[in-house]
Amino acid sequence: MQSEFFHTNRQKSIASSEHDLIILAANTQVQRHNDMAHSFSQESNFWYLTGIEQAGWWVVIEKDVTSLIAPDIDEVHRIFDGTLLNDDAQKISGADRVLSHKEGQDLLKSLAERYKTVATLGDDPRKEHYGFVLNPGPVEMHTKLSDLFESVVDCRKDLAKLRAVKQPEEIDAIRRAIKLTNEAFEKIKNGITKYSYEYEVEAQFTHYFRYSGSKGHAYDPIVAAGKNACTLHYVNNQSKLSDNELILIDIGASVDGYAADITRTYSLGNPTDRQKQVHAAVEAAHLKIIDLLKPDLSVQEYHEEVDVIMKDALSSLDLLKTDKDYRRYFPHAVSHGLGIDVHDSLGGPDVFKAGMVLTVEPGIYIPEEGVGVRIEDDILITETGHENLSKSLSTGL
Repeated sequence: MQSEFFHTNRQKSIASSEHDLIILAANTQVQRHNDMAHSFSQESNFWYLTGIEQAGWWVVIEKDVTSLIAPDIDEVHRIFDGTLLNDDAQKISGADRVLSHKEGQDLLKSLAERYKTVATLGDDPRKEHYGFVLNPGPVEMHTKLSDLFESVVDCRKDLAKLRAVKQPEEIDAIRRAIKLTNEAFEKIKNGITKYSYEYEVEAQFTHYFRYSGSKGHAYDPIVAAGKNACTLHYVNNQSKLSDNELILIDIGASVDGYAADITRTYSLGNPTDRQKQVHAAVEAAHLKIIDLLKPDLSVQEYHEEVDVIMKDALSSLDLLKTDKDYRRYFPHAVSHGLGIDVHDSLGGPDVFKAGMVLTVEPGIYIPEEGVGVRIEDDILITETGHENLSKSLSTGL
């Protein structure tokens, strides 16, 4: 992405805000074990507004000026880990100026005298469901601003709405991520029976992505054979493969900051009649659900139609005996947004809009039979309907 992309995003964010000041913090490094940090991943809103991929930076957005605040980095960490030079940060982001951390602290204090209200990332409303600790960078910034300003408001929803409708260069990046992912699937599926362990399949995708110049996986890959496919976010990928099983592969490359998210389910040998039936039911539902998508379709209506389609699919497999069986065998949402984050927010819309990109991923999971099938494609809402961006990849089995 060029600096103009990030400059434009900042202009849109401040123009659409009710407030004249937005301040965001980058993520910080977090511990992996002992004295080692995890591989760094930037806070997505911060990247969307700056293009900066390093930890510890701040951005201050006013109507007429954008200031980047560099982190304090001591000489030891500078030697071992390197640093982003101020000139490079300004070139990447298109910011008007780059200040030292001390200058940034002084700037925040002076802004608190000029502005009563500042917008930043507020508390994540879904954090209780995550099961992990939030990155401290944005959390500490919210605390810092609360100590300085009369009022601190959350701009999370505003940014989500802005990011939900993708710009042409974003769609191009998503297309590239999908193309690379499809190529990897095509290469690997043709020799799927030669692998002995789930991790061998994962390793081949990793090799293909990195060798092609991608940063790698957009999320932890899922390579789940047999009953493992009934654990929705199975990422252990260590089990031995058996020729009487299905293997569910949920993988997406990260390209130029944007994610693909594609799932296919393949047979490791000659599929049984039951495995064919389950796959066929999911495939038929998948195509019907994609066909629903168009601009101005009510999101509520979409989910109601999905429920009808998926209940029919379960009924065709004699799995829908009680109301509880619906979520027993189809326990997840059918769609989510896709973009910088693999689970990108769509901003809570009432209707779908042209430019939105979302997944369609129906699945049926039968733990007692050791069978799990999911098919997932990435869909662009267009002015006249939709485009299946990953359609070139066959549906599996």
